[in-house]
Order: sequence, then C-alpha cells, then structure tokens
Amino acid sequence: MADQYDVVVIGGGPAGYVAAIRCAQLGLNTLCVDAWSDLAGKPSLGGTCLNVGCIPSKALLESSAWYEKSQHDFGHHGINVKTINMDVPVMQARKDQVVKDLTQGIKALFTANKVNFHHGSARLLNNAQIEITDKDNNTTIVLAIHIILATGSSPVNIPIAPLTDDVIVDSSGALAFNEVPKTLGIIGAGVIGLELGSVWRRLGAKVTILEAMDKFLPMADEQIADEALKHYVKQGMDIQLGARVEGAVVKNKKVEVSYQDKQGQKTITLDKLVVAVGRKPNTQNLGAKELGLKLDERGFVEVDEYCVTSLPNVYAIGDIVRGPMLAHKGSEEGIMVAERIAGQKARVNYDNIPSVIYTEPEVAWVGKTEQELKQAGVSYKSGVFSFAASGRARAAGDTKGLVKLLADAKTDRILGVHMLGAHCSEMIAQGVIAREMMASSEDLALTMFAHPTLSEALHEAALAVSGHAIHVAGRKK
Repeated sequence: MADQYDVVVIGGGPAGYVAAIRCAQLGLNTLCVDAWSDLAGKPSLGGTCLNVGCIPSKALLESSAWYEKSQHDFGHHGINVKTINMDVPVMQARKDQVVKDLTQGIKALFTANKVNFHHGSARLLNNAQIEITDKDNNTTIVLAIHIILATGSSPVNIPIAPLTDDVIVDSSGALAFNEVPKTLGIIGAGVIGLELGSVWRRLGAKVTILEAMDKFLPMADEQIADEALKHYVKQGMDIQLGARVEGAVVKNKKVEVSYQDKQGQKTITLDKLVVAVGRKPNTQNLGAKELGLKLDERGFVEVDEYCVTSLPNVYAIGDIVRGPMLAHKGSEEGIMVAERIAGQKARVNYDNIPSVIYTEPEVAWVGKTEQELKQAGVSYKSGVFSFAASGRARAAGDTKGLVKLLADAKTDRILGVHMLGAHCSEMIAQGVIAREMMASSEDLALTMFAHPTLSEALHEAALAVSGHAIHVAGRKK
C-alpha cells in the first residue's frame, strides 16, 4: 500500500523547502520531493536559487568586488599592495563550498523538523496520487491529502542563440567560467545580465550587454534607473539599448553575434556569450494537462490570491505562479499555504515585495514607482537625498547613489521607496517595514536614526518630502 502524507511538496527550492518545513512545524506529516542533484549525483536542496542562482552569484559578486577594490580603492585608504592576482578556480571553489554548506544546511533543517524527503522527479496522477521517479528510473507512488507545487523555473533559451559547449551559455554556465573571458557578451540587461556582467567586468572582461528594449530597467523608478545606467557605463560596461540580436554562430571557439539597432545591422565577435533573457516556469512535466490543472498561455499555474489552483487541495507557489520570480516571494507563499492548510488565516501582501539588483551600486525598491503613480493619476510628494551628503558614505569613500521616498499627497502614506547605493539591499527592509506598518513619511521623519549610518539617507528623504531635510541646502522653514 502506498504511503500517505498530509502534505506532499513537489520542489525543494526557496518556495518548496520553506513550505515543507512550515508544514512540519504545524504538525503535518510532510514529504518533500526534489530532483536536483550535484555533480556527484547526490541530492542538492535549495533549487535554482541556492545551486545556480541567488547564492552562487552573490558569492562571485562578493569575490569580484573585493578584487576590484584592491585594484582601485585600497590606495585611497593608505593600503599599498604591489601585486594582486585573481585565482578564478579558487574563487569558484569558494562559491561551490558556500553552496554545499547551505544545501547541507537545508538537509539538516529537514531532519530537525522531521520533514520526509525523496530524491526524484514527481508527476501528478488521479485520486491524489503522485508518481516519483528516481535517477535510476525506479518509480514510487505516494498519496497526499494536500499537494503543494513548487517546481521553480529555468532559463529561457532562444533559437537564434542556441547554447553551444562553453561558448554560448545560460546563467548557470556564466557562473562556472574557470577563466576570465577577454570579451563577454550578454543578451538581456535585466537583473541577471547586469549581475553577471558586473562579476566578469570587475575581473577584467570587456562586457557588452545587448538589450532589445529601448528603456533601461523599466520595472524600476526612472530616476533610479537612469542614475544606475550612468554608473554602469562609467565603470566600463557597454550597454546597448534597442539592440535586437538576430543570430549567434560559434566559429573557431568564438561567437559571432549579429544584431540590429537604430544605426542598422551590426556584428560583434566575442569569447563568450550569455543568454539572459528571462526564465520560464517548470510546469511541463507535472501531468497538468491530463488532470485539468489550469495553466496560462505562458505555462504558469493559475492560482487565486491564496495560491489555490483549479484542482482540489492542490496549491502552487513560487516561480510557477504569477508575480515576480523572487526567492523571498516564493518563501512567503510557502508559509502562507502551509498555514492555511493548517487552518490559519495567513496571506501575502503582494503590494510590498522588495526587489534588489546586487550590482555596484546596488539598486533596491519596494512599492510604486514615480512613473506608475503618474500613469495612475495619483497625487504624490517626493523626497530625495543623495549619499554624497551622507557622513557615513563619505567616510566609507562611496557616495554613489540616492534614496527616494514617494508619499501620498493627501494622506502622506508611503507609496514607494527607491534606492541606489552601497548596502541598499539591506536598507530597503526599512522601507518594506514602514509600508507594512502603513507608515507615513512623517512617521519616518519623526523616527530617530543612528549617526553616522547610511540609513540616515532614508530619514533625510522622509524629511525632504515636506521640504525639511537637514543636510541639503535650501530647506523650508
């Protein structure tokens, strides 16, 4: 007789493993099924985020940032170093160790919380049955009262630039280079393209980013995006907007890329090409069509605000449902679904999801952008403060960027917080908390911030909404 569980979670990424742990904490007999394997064929929990996404990319961004600082910034602090060399294999080994430590950490969390685990791929069958296939093609059938789908996403491949050996690669391949390419091309100036471009530019590659859209980072606040672009270009990244790639051919271990822009047809020859044009949901092998699980035209599972699907007692979370493909969004959905299965009344505030680009300077935001407010006809006030006027930023020697706060003109409720600068990935949480607590700009203006800190920039931006910023000229009385 097949084993039966209160909950079976399909997928062990940030959405799935968090959902499984929370279900187990709530006393539900829980099984998590995940197919990800390391190079040795062993289970490697954490999904794309931990294995070939968020975590390894941040490890490489950190290493490359240290290298660039040693090349250009140490001298300003009186630190004189004669020669600095980057050992790329050692850098990659450190990244791999970080990943291994964290995947093993999730395994330990499963054990501590009594989450059952099965290494393999899963497919939905009739009558609440799930077929699990392991790496040796052995199958097991389990029964579930509740099912949570959390199968994540994969990079989008495009026919005009087919992945080829180690020359044309996706984001996973770009995280595994064992030497710095002299010339690197990236198709797509989104979050992934900018972060990968930053890593290899810092290490010495000449980076060209080809972006089909005419507008840079359209999802971010225009003022922030424009300022960010200036810094990326100044650093040496060649970002070409309105550049539509038409083909990529590998010749003599190099790649020849043809593209069209406003000036006409162009060709560029590169050592490596990264395809970073987005991601697609992993829903193709779930058995959705056979069971009548509703998907939209792009393959996303259709769900309501509580992640309930068209099938009874089946939920879907993370990258396979609507909304931004962000690990923290998937995790919160996992917690919400687990608690609702247990009879609680949890929900996710989809209007308050922070976004971060881990470049240098970092870009972070939450809530509405200025262009969204204008388009919606919302009356608003804006407060801006530059890190150039921040004592802590001056002391650190990094004054790039600004903080921008948008508040409703009538109620003063905070509508959006937008940041560009050092450590903004950490600072944006203050904006998220303020919005979650339905704070006004006056609430932040009346809050005491430690001095000297970068966070004071948010305080000053809040003061600036009413024209009362202290550390800018021409403030109101």
